[in-house]
Amino acid sequence: MNIPFDIVKGKGPIIFDPLRTAEDVDQVREFVPEDSVPYVGEALTILRKEVDNEAAVLGFVGAPFTLASYVVEGGSSKHFTKIKRLAFSQPKVLHALLQKFASSMAKYVQYQADNGAQAVQIFDSWATELSPVDFEEFSLPYLKQIVDTVKQTHPNLPLILYASGSGGLLERLALTGVDVVSLDWTVDMAEGRKRLGSNIAVQGNIDPGVLFGSKEFITDRINDTVKKAGRGKHILNLGHGIVVGTPEENVAHFFEVAKNLRY
Repeated sequence: MNIPFDIVKGKGPIIFDPLRTAEDVDQVREFVPEDSVPYVGEALTILRKEVDNEAAVLGFVGAPFTLASYVVEGGSSKHFTKIKRLAFSQPKVLHALLQKFASSMAKYVQYQADNGAQAVQIFDSWATELSPVDFEEFSLPYLKQIVDTVKQTHPNLPLILYASGSGGLLERLALTGVDVVSLDWTVDMAEGRKRLGSNIAVQGNIDPGVLFGSKEFITDRINDTVKKAGRGKHILNLGHGIVVGTPEENVAHFFEVAKNLRY
C-alpha cells in the first residue's frame, strides 16, 4: 500500500515514515492482494488441500483502525497520542485513511475466501483504546463496511471479530454484523453471552495463563467456560494468543479435553 515497514524482533511492526498529513494519506494505495501477497493465496490453497476438511482453515486480516494506529504511531504504542491527535484535530484525514484500509481489507477477506479460507477473523486489537463514542465514529462504520461488502459476494463465509479488552464495547461489536464475537478473558463468558444476545456466536475466552496451571485446573476451567457459554454457537478458544513459555504438553491437554467434550 506504499507504506514501507519492517517487523523487528521484540518490537513488532516498525513504520519507517509514519503518516500524519493529508498528503501522506494521498500516497497510500489500495491493497491488491493478487499482486502484493500472491503467496498468501498459494499457502491457503495448499493448506486447504492438505487439511482435507478434517479441520477448518482460517484466514485473518487487520481492522482499519488498528492498521491506522500502527501507521500513524509508527509502530506499537502505549498511549496512542498520535492517532488520537489526528482523530480529534484532523478527522477528515483519518477518515480518508480508514476508508482506504476498509476497502482494501474487504478485498483481502474475499481473496482469502476465494483461495481456501473457510472463515476469516478480523483483528481490531487497538479499537478498545477508543471511548465508545469514538469507536462509533472511527471503527464501527469501517468494520460494518467490510462485513457488508464481503457478505455481498460470500454470504455464507463466517466472519469473526476480535478486539482485546473489549468488555466496554461488546454490544457495539455485535452491531458490525459479524457472525462471531471473540471474547477475551476479562469478560465473564455467561455475562458476555447475555449481553451479545442469542443470535450471534461467541469465541473464547480462557485466560492463556491458565495453561501454566495443572492439567486438572485446565480441565476445570474449560468445563466452566463451556458451561457458561451454553449449548451451541460457541467456539472454545483462549482469550488471546498463547504466551511464550507455555508448556507444550498443557497445550496438547487443552486440545484433548476440548475435542472430547460432548453436550
